[in-house]
Amino acid sequence: MNTNELLTRAVKLAIGGAVGLSAVLAGPLALAADQEEIVVVGSRIGRSADFQGPSPIVTIDREAIANSGYNNLQQLLEKIPVNGNGAFSTRGNNQDSTANGAASISLRGLGADATLVLVNGRRVAISSFAESVTTNFVDINTIPVSAIERVEVLKDGASAVYGSDAVAGVINIVLRDDYDGFEVSAGYGDVTDGSAPETSASAIWGTSGEDSNVTMIFDYFKNDTLYNKDRGPMGSANQSARGGDDNRSSRGYPGRFFVDGVVTRDPACPPERSFGQTCVFDYGPFNLLIPEAERSGLMLLAHKGLGSSVEVFTEIAAQHNTSIAQGAPTPLDEGAGLTVPITNPGNPFPTATTIGISRYRTVDAGPRQWSIETDNLRAVVGLRGDLGDWNWEVAGERARSESTQTGNRSQGWVRTDFLQQEIDAGRYNPFGATVNPQSVIDAITTSLVRQGNSDLTMASANITGPIFDMPAGPAKMAFGAEYRDESVSDVPDDQFQRGLIFGTEAVSAQAQRDNWSAYVEFSLPLHETVELQLAGRYDDYSDFGTTFNPKAALRWAPTDQLAFRASWGQGFRAPSLAQIGLGPSQESEFFQDTFGCADNPAYCANTDFLIIFSGNPDLQPEESETYNIGAVWQPTDSFSASLDFWDITQDHKIDEVPRIYIYNANCNNQASTICVRAAPLPGDTLGALQFLHSGFVNIGQQSAQGLDLALTYTREVRSATVTLGLDATHLLEFEKVQLDSTGLAFETLDLVGEYKYPEDRIALTSAWEIGDWGINTRLNYISSFNDFRVLPATGPAAHQVDSFMTTNVQFTYSGIKNTKMALSVDNVFDEFPPFAVGDGDNDLYGFVRDTHNPRGRFWSFRTTYSF
Repeated sequence: MNTNELLTRAVKLAIGGAVGLSAVLAGPLALAADQEEIVVVGSRIGRSADFQGPSPIVTIDREAIANSGYNNLQQLLEKIPVNGNGAFSTRGNNQDSTANGAASISLRGLGADATLVLVNGRRVAISSFAESVTTNFVDINTIPVSAIERVEVLKDGASAVYGSDAVAGVINIVLRDDYDGFEVSAGYGDVTDGSAPETSASAIWGTSGEDSNVTMIFDYFKNDTLYNKDRGPMGSANQSARGGDDNRSSRGYPGRFFVDGVVTRDPACPPERSFGQTCVFDYGPFNLLIPEAERSGLMLLAHKGLGSSVEVFTEIAAQHNTSIAQGAPTPLDEGAGLTVPITNPGNPFPTATTIGISRYRTVDAGPRQWSIETDNLRAVVGLRGDLGDWNWEVAGERARSESTQTGNRSQGWVRTDFLQQEIDAGRYNPFGATVNPQSVIDAITTSLVRQGNSDLTMASANITGPIFDMPAGPAKMAFGAEYRDESVSDVPDDQFQRGLIFGTEAVSAQAQRDNWSAYVEFSLPLHETVELQLAGRYDDYSDFGTTFNPKAALRWAPTDQLAFRASWGQGFRAPSLAQIGLGPSQESEFFQDTFGCADNPAYCANTDFLIIFSGNPDLQPEESETYNIGAVWQPTDSFSASLDFWDITQDHKIDEVPRIYIYNANCNNQASTICVRAAPLPGDTLGALQFLHSGFVNIGQQSAQGLDLALTYTREVRSATVTLGLDATHLLEFEKVQLDSTGLAFETLDLVGEYKYPEDRIALTSAWEIGDWGINTRLNYISSFNDFRVLPATGPAAHQVDSFMTTNVQFTYSGIKNTKMALSVDNVFDEFPPFAVGDGDNDLYGFVRDTHNPRGRFWSFRTTYSF
């Protein structure tokens, strides 16, 4: 069987299945001051504190976090240059998102599921709601900034050490512990264009004994809603005045109807919204740029010596988050099957014999809004100690993330059967943009609930120490074993399942797996100046089988000031639980029904159609290979520089079957069961497009190459200390291999400089300390890239999305005893994100949502008191 036949069979099986199914720590990082070695991210073997390891690591310490002025982790991490396309946040998080209220990070732009996020070196439960239907990830909104001691970013593949997901790197969140004293902090801030205040508060208390410590941390954060319309032109889906697209919806208010089988616009439609027989609707004003959110959390970290070099330790964390998501009022089309009796009191077509609703929106019922509550619980308990020159640890962990998404009758959720009953009774008037009585609105709306759970149970044991002496020093080994059991459940409201709620995505998933693994790592001093790191990990999964991943890294320091490093490793990402256990789930995508348009001009409008996915239990893991070559130069204590070249390739990447392929292969056939249409109107060959079936296959590939540059310089200038820093990532290559529109051959896309793939991301920082005063500045730069489409007025030449640079400034004062005050301004010059035509789907408002922050100038003031 040739390659084309194999590809075609794989695609057909995936679609057929859809139709049929409708920098990390092994233990604690805060060691006693008299200990000479620490465990650093990317290795499980302790090294001296000043040791530069063989893999590139960036550490954002507590001082840097405080100087940033940010009160949540998402805002902090999205600014680091190593972050790229594939990250998402609550920004623009409307009711059509499948992971409302959550946020992620995407190292190297390889996706949120290719970045492993750990807390104190351990896995945590993934979000119970997957993003984009099947992307499982750790919600970084569940980790409060006030509890963080530092963030370690390993910019290298690490599956040989940590297992699945560590393809592009690892984010390790190290919590504050061994604290002795009491500290309280409070802050307030707001945008200067509109009103969306933020309030935050935190407290940390700790007490220490001779061989014990208890640390408790409380954190609170709240922000109000910032609407798209608060940022001027971003409040409209019609960007034609700026040279962009008009993406207003064909589901209008007033709407359009089938009058005796003929598509007819409501005669009350204003001229400026009339396009042929369609009355368009601008949903932009209903969208939330930043939704309201409230988060509170409590943590307990403790350890107690038991004698004989044995210590018991525990970590307990509870976090409660609430948020909202909102979209425009319910959009209805032909698939709803709604009809209107000619006796309806509002009927503007007196000669009609039959009337059906073609495109309409229940604006009088209000916008659709979700209320989201998420509770995260995590508990770790373990023993650790010394056995001669060896350190050992055994631990157990239980973590759970539980999310509930609800909507009530006051939040715009219309049931089509209830609406039909009120129309039939003559109580609901769908004509002329009528605002129907509240009693009727109450009769057509309903309450909804979506319940998600994610559970993690984990046990681990490891031991590390010297195994034999070599001429340059002791060879060391780390060995360990882990057991992990994970499950996820996402249960939508039954009303979604029965097709009674229209125009809103619904996700259903149920899956469980367990995993046994064993790993070994060696640190071999081949010479006084050369260290070799070897690591390997074997994983056995209950669903897809086994995998083995090796890694080798080398560090050569010919002088005390200069070191070279190189690493190679293989990695993997297990299919997400959502990709395996997905039930019939819905995602909407804007596109034009070109086949239907050729048959009936009424179908020509750009419309958000449903795509229904189901999981594929036969998926295999994605595989990856990573290289890193770099150098670190530190000629003096005040200056250091590092330069790294990195290369990552992912094979067998799990991708959706391309929508364009499904459409071209099936949507010109009225009888297709993959591309489902309504019955054709009289004289037509094709009916209105309803939805497409799709699935997932191991068929993609992507590779990325780039350069990382970091510089740090500190100098005393008279009575001031000045620190300057540069952190930059330059993208050399980002190629994605995928099926072309025919589905019979591969195509290679070179994405560097293309939409959402800027070549350069740069951060420039400076810190001035003058007595009790401090001034911190940061410049964040993202280079230009091509727009998704050309400007409608410019012809074939690609439109450039301009570069974007924002400036942050913070002033601090610590002249009052035990008190530090900070005034921060984010985006000092209130820079507007550069204009983009957009992709016609997610980016509809004249800017690139996942790349550029549109919030504008934001000021905040924070006071911290400790004693």
